[in-house]
Amino acid sequence: MAEHHFHLKADWPGGRNSEGYIEAGNLNTKISIPPEMDGPGIGTNPDEMLLGAAATCYIITLAALIERAELPLEEMSLESVGIVEVRRGIFTYKKIIHRPTVSLKETATDEQRGKLEKLVVKAEKSCMISRALQGNVELELQPNLK
Repeated sequence: MAEHHFHLKADWPGGRNSEGYIEAGNLNTKISIPPEMDGPGIGTNPDEMLLGAAATCYIITLAALIERAELPLEEMSLESVGIVEVRRGIFTYKKIIHRPTVSLKETATDEQRGKLEKLVVKAEKSCMISRALQGNVELELQPNLK
């Protein structure tokens, strides 16, 4: 069994509306509370980072599945939306919606297009971030397949 360890270092001067900094591998950025939550909006924030983790994991997993299936990929992109709900002053990451757009080359067969439909769903179930969020954050797919 293999284990991979990832490390993050965070500096925070104190106070809710301060500005901090994180370093984790290639991720080096300022952090603060977003303006939507009455923060200063400097750098990134946990909400964007969770959405980014879910979205990048999904699109990379989908790309790997498409490659393994040897589908004739033309192009692929993704838009994702994170929804945070506030009830009685408690913030809850409610839902992530992935909207992948995937185009196969004109030479793609009906069988390959059918396989793509299945892989778009399988990628969400296979992605380790999606699995980590399962049961806590609702995940929704709205694919646009061409």
